[in-house]
Amino acid sequence: MLERPRPSLGVCYYPEQWPEEQWEGDFGDMHDAGIRFVRIGEFAWSRLEPDPGAYQFDWMKRVLDLANAKGLSIVLGTPSATPPKWLVEQMPDMLAVDAQGRQRKSGSRRHYCFSHSGYRNECARIIQKLAEEFGAHPAVAAWQTDNEYGCHDTVLSYSNAALIAFRTWLRLKYKTIAALNKRWGNAFWSLEYREFDEVDLPNLTVTEPNPSHQLDFRRFSSDQVMAFNRVQTDIIRRWSPGRPILHNFMGSSLDFDHFSLARDLDIAGWDSYPLGFLSRLPVSAQHKTRYLRAGDPDFCAFHHDLYRGCCRGRWWIMEQQPGPVNWAQYNPAPHAGMVRLWSLEAFAHGAEVVSYFRWRQALFAQEQMHAGLNRPDGTPDMGLSEVRQVATELEQLSSIKLEQAPAALIFDYEAAWTLEIQPHTEEYVYLGVALSFYRALRRIGLNVDVIPQESSLDGYKLIVIPSLPILDPDLVKRLKDFGGEILIAPRTCSKTEDFQIPSNLPPGPLQQLIPIKVQRVESLPSFAPERLTWKSSGYEVGLWFEHVETEIEPFIALPSGEGVAFRKGTYTYLAALPSQELLDAIVAELADEAQLETVQLPKGVRTRRCRDVQFFFNYNPEPATLHLPARTEFLLGSREMPVAGVTVVRTTGANR
Repeated sequence: MLERPRPSLGVCYYPEQWPEEQWEGDFGDMHDAGIRFVRIGEFAWSRLEPDPGAYQFDWMKRVLDLANAKGLSIVLGTPSATPPKWLVEQMPDMLAVDAQGRQRKSGSRRHYCFSHSGYRNECARIIQKLAEEFGAHPAVAAWQTDNEYGCHDTVLSYSNAALIAFRTWLRLKYKTIAALNKRWGNAFWSLEYREFDEVDLPNLTVTEPNPSHQLDFRRFSSDQVMAFNRVQTDIIRRWSPGRPILHNFMGSSLDFDHFSLARDLDIAGWDSYPLGFLSRLPVSAQHKTRYLRAGDPDFCAFHHDLYRGCCRGRWWIMEQQPGPVNWAQYNPAPHAGMVRLWSLEAFAHGAEVVSYFRWRQALFAQEQMHAGLNRPDGTPDMGLSEVRQVATELEQLSSIKLEQAPAALIFDYEAAWTLEIQPHTEEYVYLGVALSFYRALRRIGLNVDVIPQESSLDGYKLIVIPSLPILDPDLVKRLKDFGGEILIAPRTCSKTEDFQIPSNLPPGPLQQLIPIKVQRVESLPSFAPERLTWKSSGYEVGLWFEHVETEIEPFIALPSGEGVAFRKGTYTYLAALPSQELLDAIVAELADEAQLETVQLPKGVRTRRCRDVQFFFNYNPEPATLHLPARTEFLLGSREMPVAGVTVVRTTGANR
């Protein structure tokens, strides 16, 4: 069982953007609202060092002293996400270059290349100065490195610095150019190299570059983010020992491996914008319309479970949407009560802190259309009253305890890169596939852990593997020893580590577990699904279909007899991508086989169990009714859930 710190609230604040005479009143109002953590500093480099070497830290010290006097704890951000213009002028080649060969410009944020050693050194310099100055300050409770690595498509840089670093990375990995040529399959299209300095970056080619080349570049780029972050964490640990270090990951950002980077952190944070993210999800217009003011019922929960799995159970929300945002395709306001729902759902999934972006809506610049807890004139916006309510309700829910979930979903960033490099159909999107499997588990009320390939499988009863083209050999061994149910999606084990088709055909080493051999694959347009009947109900499969050779009789098949789903013992393999309804039915059957306790939920309602307390969340645009035992003890809410309603009950038994 995970014991965790007392749940707390936080907020993002930018003292450099407001007159100093407002700081004391703002901090007092934050404390009165129940807020205990304040994030500052992540965009303040030009105020901390307006000219090279001319440090102006006095204002930051006044902020920290004032926060300490008001009983607030500071999360101090490193300012590397926004290098000042004078630094760009000093080293203009520090700017990243996009895939079209265009150099990015300063004038917004995240305008740097992770591979530029000069910029990395400049970051180390300013961060060391900050840590030396403030690392022992009593108000500094934690540090945040940078801000949203990967946001705005900034991981992949095609600069000269990246080219030089990539060639060095390849030398270390392959040792000889002959080994690289063989493992990349460079006999194809006369791509063989004589030396590492002939290898270019995989962009601006006439048609698609070698997929092995692309995958290694994605691996390299992910490693560069980790190396950049490690410079910062090493400095902070030396000069500010004992303070936890976190980073605020961006939801649905898959360009680097968050699991790997999190090994250098104490806490994983993520920035939760349910309405903004909904506009970008690969879901139907009908789905987006229904959840326009609530957000997808599973997107945020998926990320809660993902980041809980990154840092040994420790995670925060660093930016929680408090109202309309400014950056999506369209920016509706949430239902009244949704800020409260999102907050309580995060705590139900184990968040230690939920921090809102931002305290006051900006009067100027790029984000002035982004709502805050307060309006630009300082008067409270709708979100602030809900935050006050959450602060009060946390007193009733402070004893929440978490346990390992009965089901685990294996998530893998390299899988996302592999499927993006060679999708075979543009509609096969890894995050969308992973969410569909997660959604099926959540719709029957199961708690879910989202875990990387290397995680232990001990204690789980059901493992779900969305498309996972490259499997770690050790995972195959652990799946072989696993005693519970395993659901395997198509395209799993379809590639080797070097991005080649397994010599014994897919699913490669998984044939040790289930005797299936994929002979041919085809991708289908979404407007032409295949239809079938299973257990007297009609369903569809689409986008992806595998024609397999096996002696196993399919338990789900097309009218032609072509197999869709196969089962041997506790292993279930899907040879096609099911519709959500069919996937829901398959997952429900496997949960029954695993003897898991499931819940019948109204459409659009989700649940989360925390030992002897169970939460219910209504994402619907209309009220919902829960069917609960007559003698249920209600801690919050009731059976009748309003729009954005939250019900919390005391329960017995366990979801396992």
